[in-house]
Amino acid sequence: MAAVILEARGLTKTFGGLRAVDGVDFDLRRGEIHALIGPNGAGKTTFVSLLCGRIAPSSGTIRFEGRDITRLPAHARVRLGIAYTFQITSIFPRLTAFENVAIAAQRLGSRGCEARARAVLERVGIAAEAGARAGDLSYGHQRLVEIAMGLALEPRLLILDEPTQGLANAEVDRFAALIEGLAGGATILLIEHNMDLVMRLAERITVLDGGTKLAEGAPEAIRADPAVRAAYLGG
Repeated sequence: MAAVILEARGLTKTFGGLRAVDGVDFDLRRGEIHALIGPNGAGKTTFVSLLCGRIAPSSGTIRFEGRDITRLPAHARVRLGIAYTFQITSIFPRLTAFENVAIAAQRLGSRGCEARARAVLERVGIAAEAGARAGDLSYGHQRLVEIAMGLALEPRLLILDEPTQGLANAEVDRFAALIEGLAGGATILLIEHNMDLVMRLAERITVLDGGTKLAEGAPEAIRADPAVRAAYLGG
């Protein structure tokens, strides 16, 4: 079994009287594709926002590669190798697709960021759009620019929040092939409603419901779990 790259223990986030995330224990194994699923309002986005440092937990701990990062801000976690793409696009609309990705690459502080930006745009299948203003691209292509920005950071952990939202079927297939190609080299946490894609890509799945962990396991076990079927999958 692969070593654990990230672990959360007792992770909790309250907003007033609401417990959006309630005492969740969670492990990510190095090099795996791990999916996080659950009904709307289950706490998925709050949970990954805690992992990437966008918000601070009310209680609990997070460790990344053995280091306590519970109170580290998001930008410090990026430097450690954690990249997070948002559920809603977070590009610079007035800049070109290439400039968006090059800016992300520059955050590594190393040379060759322009070459890396071009290579990543090619990898996600939108090299032809490199010179286009990002704000003028289709929503699906804007999502691909954002994924390219995440990849340009050369992360050890890539968190993808609803990455296929707005993508055409052919683009979803290309995305799946991209993620399969990344497997092993980076750990990927995928928050996704497309269950066919989740079942295709994920080695393990965690199900949240009401801010708590309802189930966790291999895709076939999750698909057969009565509690998961009742809360989310239906039937």
